[in-house]
Amino acid sequence: MIKVHPQYVVDERQQRTAVLLPLAEWEQILDYLEELDDIHAYDEAKTGSQEIMPFEQAVREIDEGSES
Repeated sequence: MIKVHPQYVVDERQQRTAVLLPLAEWEQILDYLEELDDIHAYDEAKTGSQEIMPFEQAVREIDEGSES
């Protein structure tokens, strides 16, 4: 679990409007979110259609997509 030490920005009615975090903690949160995104993408891929294609075709399609 990521330990965070938030500081809050409040308005004139003392309502919280924003959060400040040390940069290192923010970067840990971003890394964690990227990992969760990867897990989600993997889970979606596993439940999606299982179309199989030759490796060479997959590389060619990736290369063609990066040219646009």
